[in-house]
Amino acid sequence: MAQMRICFVGDSFVSGAFDNECLGWAGRVSAAARARGHDVSIYNLGVRGETSVQIAKRWRAEAEVRQSPQQEGRLVFEFGVNDAREVGGKRQLELAKSLEAAREMLTAAARWKPTLMIGPPPGGDQARNARVAEMSETIAKLCAGLSVPYLDSYRPLLASPAFLADVRSVDGTHPSAAGYAEWAGLIDEWPPWRSWLP
Repeated sequence: MAQMRICFVGDSFVSGAFDNECLGWAGRVSAAARARGHDVSIYNLGVRGETSVQIAKRWRAEAEVRQSPQQEGRLVFEFGVNDAREVGGKRQLELAKSLEAAREMLTAAARWKPTLMIGPPPGGDQARNARVAEMSETIAKLCAGLSVPYLDSYRPLLASPAFLADVRSVDGTHPSAAGYAEWAGLIDEWPPWRSWLP
């Protein structure tokens, strides 16, 4: 049985926005780990609406106070959709800025604690989806160079009619509990996550 403190860092998808069960994917994968007998303490550091640049400014201070030398520490990141959305007719954050923030965060994180990166999901906006897909591919390459395991959430969820229908039934961006449960299933079966909590 593992004893572990896990900080989930990112945006509204980490915090579980629009999930009436208030679990999101982070709560669900953690509950599944506890059901397998692991002693996990989880800290949800998701903030709705934040971009990678905003997350990069706060994550370390928030994560440090939630770690302890008595237990193993882990970090799980997810961000990107807010970077890719349009505000006032233009992309909220240029891809180069997103990549710079991601590199800064993930380099520092991986040097400090074992780190995973969960890629951003698709939504109901096709134009934004194209930008999210590009973001996912770019961050995947960055993670490969940093030896940080990366889960492509975009492609399997885009191929899921149930997930996309769920997102469209909510706000066109976020899933409900059913969509988060599907996403959590992908993460919980992912070998890098299971290597922490088999």
